[in-house]
Amino acid sequence: MLLQTDRLILRNFNINDLDDFFEYAKAEEVGPNAGWAPHSTKEETLNILNMFINDELTFAIVYKENNKVIGSISFAKDKIRPGVNCKVLGYVLSKDYHNKGIMTEAVNEILKYGFFVLDLSIISVSHFTDNIKSKRVIEKSGFLYEGTMRKSLAIYDGTIKDRCFYSITKEEFINKV
Repeated sequence: MLLQTDRLILRNFNINDLDDFFEYAKAEEVGPNAGWAPHSTKEETLNILNMFINDELTFAIVYKENNKVIGSISFAKDKIRPGVNCKVLGYVLSKDYHNKGIMTEAVNEILKYGFFVLDLSIISVSHFTDNIKSKRVIEKSGFLYEGTMRKSLAIYDGTIKDRCFYSITKEEFINKV
């Protein structure tokens, strides 16, 4: 699958993405915001990359200007809404590309894909309470705040984090566009 915006290409990962993926996945400012440890070796990144390659709903975010993979965006099963035509959105972005509107651009494109190609009825997303950058992306993308679940997830280092939950329905997305 290939999706495009003015500045981005969203496509499935391939083995040639290893170096770019490792470059952003090893950064201290990236993984912990999503709950995972910064990658310490390319072998670790390769194991994750192979999972991404085999997941048709995980996309590499490619910056057109330099043809570099700068992050990922994906849909996964929403375990909170069983039996509902719903996916949960997840994303990470290289620290070098923060504060440029890139993730908001990617999220809006993947929402179109989710609602109009996958025919989802609702898409959910969450962020840790201390991840203000992700909160801004979520709010700019039209998601509505549902609540904060305290002590909802233990991350890689054993820290237990609070998460803020949001969702957007197909109707809300259509009315926003």
